[in-house]
Amino acid sequence: MIKVAPSILSADYVNLQKDIEKVDQGGAEVLHIDIMDGQFVPALSYGPGWVKAIRPITKMVLDVHMMVEQPERFIDQFADAGADIIGVHVESTPHIHRALQMIKNKGVKAEVVINPGTPVSAIKPVLYMVDQVLVMTVNPGFGGQKFLPETVKKIAELNELKKTEGLNFDIEIDGGVNDHTVVGAYQAGATVAVAGSYVFDADDPVSRIKAIKDATK
Repeated sequence: MIKVAPSILSADYVNLQKDIEKVDQGGAEVLHIDIMDGQFVPALSYGPGWVKAIRPITKMVLDVHMMVEQPERFIDQFADAGADIIGVHVESTPHIHRALQMIKNKGVKAEVVINPGTPVSAIKPVLYMVDQVLVMTVNPGFGGQKFLPETVKKIAELNELKKTEGLNFDIEIDGGVNDHTVVGAYQAGATVAVAGSYVFDADDPVSRIKAIKDATK
């Protein structure tokens, strides 16, 4: 069964604590927090203060996805704010090894992220040092997009590398996830599913979390 990571990008900011508590009690294991700088992606979102404010109200794993140029500038701040996992895009820095090393040095789990147009080969040299790989199943920066089915091949490729190279990392998917699109991704090897609008736009978010889990039993 796949782990579910609701994305607060689609939550009600005025009632954020209530939304977080609802998905926490509804069985979600991870809370996905999208950090966007208006440069690497067009949209702009949260800073470390949001993570610091969220940390005391949930025991869910805080998965901080940094969609920012030169993420090295902010890694320490997000780690100190309470992030459990910090993800950096291989496309966002020429120093991906250094960025991942910085995350590990803070005692936080390290995640490398790839966009739909980026091949798995681009991150193969650093797979040995990561705890999680995030495969973007839409182009990053906006919620509510349709799942890109061609990305499933990359999930399968990563899963095969785990076996042949003796590696141990979670494979997370993000974008267009629902109880239908998650099935093929899970069968290919995905272990964590980010879901934003599918969960938080529903009248009953808990039922949507259950639907994703039921689809991957």
